[in-house]
Parts: sequence; C-alpha cells; structure tokens
Amino acid sequence: MDLTYILLGLAGLFGLYMAWGIGANDVANAMATSVGARAVTVPQAIMIAAVFEFLGAFLAGGEVTSTIRKGIIDAGMLSGDPNVLVLGMLASLLAAAVWLTIASRAGWPVSTTHSIVGAIVGFATITIGVESVHWDKVGAIAASWIVSPFLAGTLAFVLVMSVQRLIFSHDDPEKYARRYVPMYVFMTAMMIGLVTFMKGLKHVGLDISLDTAVLYSVIFATFIMAASKFALSRLSFDSASSNVDGFHFARVERIFAVLMVVTACSMAFAHGSNDVANAIGPVAAVISIVTSGEVLQQSVVPVWVLLLGSVGIVVGLATFGYRVIATVGTQITELTPSRGFAAELAAASTVVVASATGLPISTTHTLVGAVLGVGLARGIGALNMRVIRGIFLSWLVTLPVGAFLSVIFYYMLSAALL
Repeated sequence: MDLTYILLGLAGLFGLYMAWGIGANDVANAMATSVGARAVTVPQAIMIAAVFEFLGAFLAGGEVTSTIRKGIIDAGMLSGDPNVLVLGMLASLLAAAVWLTIASRAGWPVSTTHSIVGAIVGFATITIGVESVHWDKVGAIAASWIVSPFLAGTLAFVLVMSVQRLIFSHDDPEKYARRYVPMYVFMTAMMIGLVTFMKGLKHVGLDISLDTAVLYSVIFATFIMAASKFALSRLSFDSASSNVDGFHFARVERIFAVLMVVTACSMAFAHGSNDVANAIGPVAAVISIVTSGEVLQQSVVPVWVLLLGSVGIVVGLATFGYRVIATVGTQITELTPSRGFAAELAAASTVVVASATGLPISTTHTLVGAVLGVGLARGIGALNMRVIRGIFLSWLVTLPVGAFLSVIFYYMLSAALL
C-alpha cells in the first residue's frame, strides 16, 4: 500500500483516538459540576456535549489549532525531511491518547494540553534537538496553566460569595432571588453572546468588530435578562423547604440548576473551541505535509477533520467519562446548583477569553481551579485535600510522561514505516 495512504489513515485513526481521550477526560470534568450538583444527568450531559462541543470545535476551533500546529517547535528545521515531522505528530497523538486512557481509567483529571505539548516537545528534542523547541511559547503556555486556575478560582470564589451574601444570607431568599438572579442571567448571556459574535461568527465568514460584538451582546443579554425576570415573576417559591445545609432554600437552588444548564452549554462550547486543537492540530499538520510535501505549507483544516474530532470527543464522554465526572463533580467538594453555577461560569469565562487569544490553556486546570475557589468560599475544611493532592500529582507527571511515550512511539513508527 502507498505510504501516503498509510500515513493519512494513521493520522485519522490516532486523531480519533486522541479525541476519544479528550472526551473521556476533559469533557468529563467540563460537565462534572453540572452532574455533581444534580442539575443534569449523565445522559443529558452527553447530549449537551454532543451539540455544543461540535459547535465550539467547528465554529471557533481554528484559531487555537494554529497555535498547536505552529509555534511550539521550529518546523522549518525539518524542511529537508518532512517525514520526521509526520511521524513525530503521529507519535505525539498516540502518546497523548495512551496517557489519557490510563488517567481516565484511574479517574485522574489531567490536562490534554499538557499531554500533547509535552509529546510534541519530546519528539522534537530527540529528532532535531533542544534548539528546535520555541521555549518562550512553551513557557507562555506553562504560565497559563498557573494563571488560568488562579483566575477561575478567584472569579468562582467571588461569584459564590456574592450569591451567598445577596440571596441565601437573607431570611426571605425568594425576594432577593427575584431581585438578583436576573443579574447572574445577564452575566451568563453576555459571556455567551461575546463568544458567539467574536469567535463563532468569525469562522463562518462574518467578521464583527469588538465594539459591535459588545453592543450585540449587551442587547442579547438584556433581552434574556428581561425574559428571566418575567419567568421569575410567575414562579412561586416554597420558603419552608430547605436543603441539608439548613439555610439554602431548595426552590432557589432549583433556579440555579436551570442556570447551570445554560452555563454547561457555554462551557461545552468553550471547551470544544479550545481543546479540539489537541486532537485535530497534529492531524491537520500531517495532512498538510503529506498532501503537499512541504513542512511549512499553510492549509485550511478540512471539515472532516473537525467532524472527526467532534465525534471522538462525544463518544469518549459517553463511554468512559463517568470516572472523571465522579472525581471532579463529587470528590473535591460538595456542590449545589448555586456553587456549581459559580464554578461553571467562572471556568467558561476564563476558557473563552483564552480561546479568543489563541492560547491553548488547560480546561482541566481551569475548572478544577474554579471548583477549588467554590470550596474555599466555605472554608478550607470543605475541600478534600487527599483528592486534591492526587490531582496535583497527576498534573505534574503528565508533561514528562507525554514526552517519554512520544519518544518511544516515534522510534516504533520509524522502524515500522521508514
């Protein structure tokens, strides 16, 4: 069989496997807060992911994909031997996917971005040398792995404290829920509107300026807020019913459960736009090199590659995602709909900003940081430090494991195909 078809087939197969790993690990913890707070069931989470992960990957995934394909290593140093880069990208995909399988089996929420970047750096180091790696780019990405969970955690802390102070600390939460919930609805709708007008429509041929995007988003959020106020005016509360904490009213929490569905949709969109690059970026690079014979060839990511990534992500969540959902959704801290809403909105906002700038941050780090922020709002005792230590340890080993596996698979593929 022609080597070209073999390479293209392996790229598609490994890319699908990697997308499956992303679904099993990253999408699982993106939806975990909603499931952990009992706002949605696992089947409902899968349906939400199926729709919004696809939309995020297809409409807004291109910009982050370019960051993975270019910028991590100096591909120009391989212009004389494109096969090295092809095999390196294939080895990177396989290495990251294998590690994600191991981590998901154990219920560890690790970073797919860590995995693929570490794998790419690993093969580049042993094939063309340390100088081929753009360490400033890697450093910027590494910095975002620290900054993004801190920002998401801080925002989640502020949000959950504001909900507590503005609504739940009063004797009559019904009155204050009617007053302040529309404000949270406005914030959620504003964020969704911005990512749609600034990112989504850009990739379907509509280039909207920042000022126009903000204006449209404000109009959209105002309309949604008005609709929520009308809905609340027709909703009756049972002030006598409360949850296990004794002061959070269950009917008010039910409102936040509805908001969690909205934020879960936006989180899935944000995740699809950002993390699909980890699967389809190397695939797009392989296709570009194999079909053109040039390492630096620029080409549009084929539609079927975006579809491949989207389908793999959804299947991964459906078949293996429950393990990581259990870790993030129930074992870090106790979540209620209001706390889960704060975590999801904070994480989604952070990821959307990162996607808009083209920086491939870790959704895992961002969401876990947001959940930690929610737990800290209740005090350090509300956090399961044993689980948190295990998560941090899995984060530390992900990048070197990805690099090590990539080196092994690169030599195996070289021996088999060249």
